[in-house]
Amino acid sequence: MAARKTTTRKTVPKKCPDCTGAGETTETVRVGSRKLRDTDHQQAALCLTCFGSGEATT
Repeated sequence: MAARKTTTRKTVPKKCPDCTGAGETTETVRVGSRKLRDTDHQQAALCLTCFGSGEATT
């Protein structure tokens, strides 16, 4: 009788909820020293939840 092989499943990592797996988020550019007005411009920022990996932490 041949020995039965066990198969292992690949675990798919969960996506980060903040950046949806991209690793980057967008931040609004603010201008001014006192009032900090928001502009229509956006800039890319590293996701602080997953540190740019795109995978959710356990």
